[in-house]
Amino acid sequence: MDSIKKYQEKIEQALIKKSYGSHPKELYDPIEYIMSLGGKRMRPVLVFIGCDFFGGNVEKALHPALAIELFHNFTLMHDDIMDNAPLRRNQTTVHEKWNNNVAILSGDAMLVRAYQELCKSDVAVLPQLLNVFSDIAIKVCEGQQLDMNFEKLQKVAIPEYLKMIALKTSVLLGGSLKIGALLADATESDAQKLYDFGKHIGIAFQLQDDILDVYADAEKFGKQVGGDIIANKKTFLLLKALEMVEGNRFMKEELQLWLNAPHFDPAEKVAAITSIYNFLNVREIARHEMQKHYDIALTFLNDISVEQNKKNELIAFADSLMVREV
Repeated sequence: MDSIKKYQEKIEQALIKKSYGSHPKELYDPIEYIMSLGGKRMRPVLVFIGCDFFGGNVEKALHPALAIELFHNFTLMHDDIMDNAPLRRNQTTVHEKWNNNVAILSGDAMLVRAYQELCKSDVAVLPQLLNVFSDIAIKVCEGQQLDMNFEKLQKVAIPEYLKMIALKTSVLLGGSLKIGALLADATESDAQKLYDFGKHIGIAFQLQDDILDVYADAEKFGKQVGGDIIANKKTFLLLKALEMVEGNRFMKEELQLWLNAPHFDPAEKVAAITSIYNFLNVREIARHEMQKHYDIALTFLNDISVEQNKKNELIAFADSLMVREV
């Protein structure tokens, strides 16, 4: 884990020194703000890890790693607008601190800056990196659109939901590892296996986030607890609950009553739906699904012929992401 801390520090130092622009300040101040909110920087760290995993020169990973972090925060800025989220990392979201128009335009500028950062990469692999990066970007957009589509649907199958979170969340983790692998001249086959490892870890991570939205300590979570319930978001927990109440008319009516209520007390709704989740034990079912994808991820990792200590470091990092009091 020492190398992971080293990579995190390297990213933080680079971000502190980085200038995104100065005028007009309304465009660039929100970028400075969201990039200063911290976080584990796990996606850019994965670029370094992917490069080191195959024995590459990790110094070449800095600019692609910064590109990934800029892109990730761009998606957060826009997601928060679409989700009407008041908090991000326990701080006011950009659209709440400024307004929606500022957040949209600053997010757009962040995406451009991300591509500019990526273009500072080793020219020998730049076409491959651009292809992977652009593929990640379009898949994240596809996932976000599916997520919004689901808000209008009465019924969403759990496999469809898992596909959505794979696109919206997981491909960025897998893509970060793949970019790192390509920087180290890994074969396409090995780079893809590392991508698939990251993808399934990402699915597990998002399922964990679904659980935390309901059951986390508000201070430690850094976001509004129960926000998904208030917004009727189609999470794994809600979809599984809807599936399970089909044979229980009373509970089905109660759940539908809360989902269809035009006016409600948010705290009361969160408490009521959480009570239904507890009765159905959907928290444990979600944990089981989370563990399943974590185990699938390990099968891809085990199929790559590198030293076990490299695999252990990556597993340790994945484990650190999964320990969030679910």
